Amino acid sequence: MGKKINGVTVTESGILAAAHLAGAGNVKKYLRTYGKYQFTDAFGTTIDSYIKKFGGYDVSFVVPNKYATV
Repeated sequence: MGKKINGVTVTESGILAAAHLAGAGNVKKYLRTYGKYQFTDAFGTTIDSYIKKFGGYDVSFVVPNKYATV
């Protein structure tokens, strides 16, 4: 965490928000391509803007679950 992609600092909270709002698969593609994969939602909002807007929040209270199910 803390790397910059397209001038935006990538943080855990930014990734969580982007995955929630743009879809985990789209965020995964975005991160794996270092920002070359650009996705916009129905409102024209990019993954970059979600990561920037929601970056830097404290998410230390979120308990990870490697085997989460829906």
